[in-house]
Amino acid sequence: MKRKLMALVLACAMIAATVAGCGSGGNETTAQPSGEEGTQADAGEGSTAGNDFKVAFVCSEAGQNDSGYNKSACDTIAEVASELGVEYNIIEPTNGVAQALETLAADGYNLIFSLEYDFEALINGVGGGLPLAEQYPDTWFVVFNDNPNVNEDGSVKYDNVISVLFDVHEASYLAGYAYVLVNENQEQLFGDGYNLAPLDTARAAGFVGGTNSNGILVYSYGFIEGIEKAASELGVTYDYYAKYDAGFTDSATGSTVAGTYYDNGANIVFADCGTVGDGITSRANEEGRLAIQVDADLDSTQPGYILTSVLKITGVPVETITRAYADGTIGEMDNLQSYDLESGATGITDMSVIGGHVQDADLWNEILQKVNDVADQIKSGEIVVTNAQDGESLDTSAITHVNIK
Repeated sequence: MKRKLMALVLACAMIAATVAGCGSGGNETTAQPSGEEGTQADAGEGSTAGNDFKVAFVCSEAGQNDSGYNKSACDTIAEVASELGVEYNIIEPTNGVAQALETLAADGYNLIFSLEYDFEALINGVGGGLPLAEQYPDTWFVVFNDNPNVNEDGSVKYDNVISVLFDVHEASYLAGYAYVLVNENQEQLFGDGYNLAPLDTARAAGFVGGTNSNGILVYSYGFIEGIEKAASELGVTYDYYAKYDAGFTDSATGSTVAGTYYDNGANIVFADCGTVGDGITSRANEEGRLAIQVDADLDSTQPGYILTSVLKITGVPVETITRAYADGTIGEMDNLQSYDLESGATGITDMSVIGGHVQDADLWNEILQKVNDVADQIKSGEIVVTNAQDGESLDTSAITHVNIK
């Protein structure tokens, strides 16, 4: 029976140095997918060529220096590997995830993390080949944002594959709930420097995702349900605009899409799209509107114009699982690892950055308390949020105060 792992680490330490060339000694790793131009990093101080533990990390499309999703994990793996004295290699694949995983496994990497949303070669095999998990049974593979490692009856396919899920649907729910409360009180909260669409002209929200996958929909569904709760409590209705294929690298796309949503009356755009989100938050600043960021605490990147950031601290499971391999307990872990609001690996920020820009501190504190109360209801199970990562679909019949465009 799969059971949730509460993260043992409530905060992951970050290193200040860049990943490439980090560490002050040891041997440079040489394992790299053939034809790949991925980043290679030093093995870390104290590592030796004879060490039989090698850990690798395959970045998602956004790359290791993104706003937080990759960077949190890359920084953590570099630090933990250095502390343990083991080799590590960080790859930004250019010839596909399948080739990166296969070459790393063939080169003797014992533990391979992959943040890319591509599980086909690992779990099912491609081109008539056996699944990589079957070809390399002594290699541990860790994937994020979905649980592809299950049979139709729900049983585990491969013992050497761990799926990591973050309950970001819960955090996204809080972000949606908070937005409606803030938007409905915009006149009291915001003064000069803001150009929010008045409530008598529109009530709307926008969402921009990088790719149409469960790892993106999980944010959107939670956001919608959070908006629904607050809107139903207040007896109002919101329009909801969404784009799920914006990619992760072109900030200009983010600016363009956000501009369209702002023109439609949205006072906020939720950015779940890597560096595309930088264009969204910049546009929020230009327009005097609001945005929501993801992964790391990015509230201060556009102070006063980012309502909150939905946190997904990837470094927490990376550290937990790496240490479990090092101490020989990884085989005792469940193949599905879930990190919820209680774990410290997900949640929303305290909104203190934008809080410094509001006019009515007492009203602001009332809103924060209401959001915290809803968080407690989620933690207790009183409120259950749709989880697309578990294959759940949004029950649109229950959405009566949000018009999904």
